[in-house]
Amino acid sequence: MTIIDVVSYCRVSSQGQGESGLGLEAQREYIDRAAKQNGWNIVGEFVDVVSGKLAIEDRPEGAKALALCKKLGAKLVVAKLDRLSRSVHHIARLLDEAMDFKVATMPQADKFQLHLFAALAEQERSFIASRTKEALAALQKRANEGDVQSLEKIARRTDALEKGRTDANRAKASEAIQQRVNSWQESVRDPIDLCIRKGGRTLQQVADCLNGKGITTSRGGSWSSMQVKRVMQNLALTFPSKEEVL
Repeated sequence: MTIIDVVSYCRVSSQGQGESGLGLEAQREYIDRAAKQNGWNIVGEFVDVVSGKLAIEDRPEGAKALALCKKLGAKLVVAKLDRLSRSVHHIARLLDEAMDFKVATMPQADKFQLHLFAALAEQERSFIASRTKEALAALQKRANEGDVQSLEKIARRTDALEKGRTDANRAKASEAIQQRVNSWQESVRDPIDLCIRKGGRTLQQVADCLNGKGITTSRGGSWSSMQVKRVMQNLALTFPSKEEVL
């Protein structure tokens, strides 16, 4: 196996994520696993706490990562393509400038594939509003089925309505609640994905993996197979087919 030098680059979107390590640990784990499997020698690591809307060369640590790559003739590596950028324009410009980079979750992808995945990632953003509505409907459905956590959330919303809140405020409250739900679910996307990649093939195995990592549910408790199922469905995460495993 040919050893190549790579510079690790991670990005989190908020100071809170940067301080707590939320998302950062998973990114490092993706990169470390890919490095071991593909013969990459990590010669440096840079971490930005900044929005993905900025081009990497305009980010403080991103600019340093690119400079080190040029200096050492190394390749940039990110855990997922959206850590580099969510903009097709930014990705295309890097590719056009012959900037060679690797993505840990798809280490064998060529330039055409990376461009295609960037386009799909950008399209994903247009689906966020739709997914928000679907998640809110799912919350109501779980409440109707007797789920305690969902019932409590609905109850809090009902109490607020009874206190005479305006239609505008009710809409803002509903949106804020759903944004928190979506934000938390996205925060556990990578840990769940990693548990699956590590061999989790049942809901209970994924639950055990999350509990073993000390990752809690939204209420700070332990995971059950049913909770894993609900979150995986909302995040459109699936187990690999037998052919993919082989």
